[in-house]
Amino acid sequence: MQTPAFLDRDRPDVPDLVVPGGITPFFLQGRPVRGRLIRLGVLADVLLTRHDHPAPVTRLAGKALTVVAALASALKFQGSFSLQIKGDGPVTMLVADCTDTGALRFYARTDEDALNALLAETPNPTDRDLLGNGYLALTVDQGPDTERHQGIVDIAGDDLATMASHYFATSEQHACWIYLSCKMTDAGWRAGGLVLERIAGEGGSHVVGDENADASWETATILATTLTSRELLDDTLPPADLLYRLFHEEGLQIGHPRALAYGCRCSRARLADVLQGFPDDDLDHMAQDDGQIVMTCEFCNIDFRFPRKDISPHAG
Repeated sequence: MQTPAFLDRDRPDVPDLVVPGGITPFFLQGRPVRGRLIRLGVLADVLLTRHDHPAPVTRLAGKALTVVAALASALKFQGSFSLQIKGDGPVTMLVADCTDTGALRFYARTDEDALNALLAETPNPTDRDLLGNGYLALTVDQGPDTERHQGIVDIAGDDLATMASHYFATSEQHACWIYLSCKMTDAGWRAGGLVLERIAGEGGSHVVGDENADASWETATILATTLTSRELLDDTLPPADLLYRLFHEEGLQIGHPRALAYGCRCSRARLADVLQGFPDDDLDHMAQDDGQIVMTCEFCNIDFRFPRKDISPHAG
């Protein structure tokens, strides 16, 4: 696979992978419901296997990628949507982000001793077991010349879907129903999700409290609960067919699919600029016996090697 054009030409080779129909938007006509079906397909396996995490951490990461893919697909401008979770559990930090063009990346930091102890006692831990107590933050970044929008809530619930739903109910006062799944299949890792949002009625008026709207929302969420992980992660089941199974009696209208892609945005130039921010003494300590400074991108797990003699601190 060739390196994407937007990456530095001296960057080690990474997958140039696009899933054309990764996001399928839809709405239920005449009802206060819109949604997105997210299926990472082979992209999940490529992203997740670049990191050597135990299966429970990999599953958590796959679900995090699914969340940001769903949320970024609603962006109306150039930018990115990121999820950050910090807790006192064995997974001390989890970060996933997705651009408006569908470029995905993630990394997870773990306390190895705590993680091994948890897995020895609980081989199939919940997401909450992995994360512990802490906070969940969702950030919209529209670029360097704009102010970021960030919402933060405490971690609540046993699984990431519940945590994300709690965020929208608490921070955005916005009703969402979220289902996430990530599993190892015969074809490799697969991840996906279904997100339903309750939307305003005609003219932007709130529909909460309207009996017909309440009933329509309840019906949609009940139908959504019939979705199985096997269906969601089945590469042979087209997204439109899956949605038809769920909502064909509810005025289903399917929008144009959106692509998802492998999209780490690191570069030699950016990392070299970081190195130039250190004084000479620190750079000397970073250099290995062969005179090389090695920096590893936490997102794509790629090593970048810089000759110490070629790196000088910024003037001033």
